[in-house]
Amino acid sequence: MEATVTQNIDPVDLKNFEGLYNEQLRRGHVNEKTQFDYAWCLVRSRYIADMHKGIALLEDLLRSAKDDLSKRDYLYYIAVGFVRIKEYEKALECTEAICKIEPNNRQALQLHNYVKDKMKKDGLLGIAIVGGAALALGGILGITIAALKK
Repeated sequence: MEATVTQNIDPVDLKNFEGLYNEQLRRGHVNEKTQFDYAWCLVRSRYIADMHKGIALLEDLLRSAKDDLSKRDYLYYIAVGFVRIKEYEKALECTEAICKIEPNNRQALQLHNYVKDKMKKDGLLGIAIVGGAALALGGILGITIAALKK
């Protein structure tokens, strides 16, 4: 699961898919596969703005999806995008929506558990940072008070 979430797209591949997408856009119609391919590349970009754009393109595909299989796939890749930009709650909403469509979907369940673990780790990290900051502030206050007493 880690590889799926952390893998970045080769910039050359992104440029190629962007070219295909823009060419079809210029002609007035982007087919579903081209939009999906470009969106998935954007989600795997190194740049957060690209990831947001990729998520938006996938959400557009989700809105127009006609069957549950397509919805499931789009939700999965949207969830991966949300994990990459650390919007874990939205990622969990997507994995839960997949499980409503397909309750025993192994990929969705794995991603769901991965997100829960990331939330725990990030939460513990956040607590450690806050605790460290409080300790440092306490030390600074102690030094200041000691200096004022002299």
